[in-house]
Amino acid sequence: MIEADGDDETLAEAFWGVARRLRHRTRESLEPWDVTPSQARALGVLARHGVLRPGSLAEHLRIAARSATEVVDDLQARGLVERRPDPNDRRATLVALTAEGARTASAIRDARHAEADRFFADLDPADREQLARILRTLRG
Repeated sequence: MIEADGDDETLAEAFWGVARRLRHRTRESLEPWDVTPSQARALGVLARHGVLRPGSLAEHLRIAARSATEVVDDLQARGLVERRPDPNDRRATLVALTAEGARTASAIRDARHAEADRFFADLDPADREQLARILRTLRG
């Protein structure tokens, strides 16, 4: 157990407390674009990987294909993505960022990086590097 403010707190409790705080701050950083974390993640995947089939997008997001369809529907309704026919398979559909979607994805990425910098600012560079190494190890 670790001591936190005089209370006995397990390592897992401390980790989840930090994760909750980071998730909350991430949600707040998305407010200017009125997107959910899932929608922001989908925009980020498309920005990094380019045009994808919905099933591939779902795999990248680690969500069910049906859930990815809902995310794409919402993003398409907002003009951030578009569906296109797959030129290699007439039965398949591709999902691509629109110009506005690409701008939004870039702005969200920049805002998330700035928020992460603020979030971890209390750690000195050596602690940040050690934490990054530990998290990469745990992530596997």
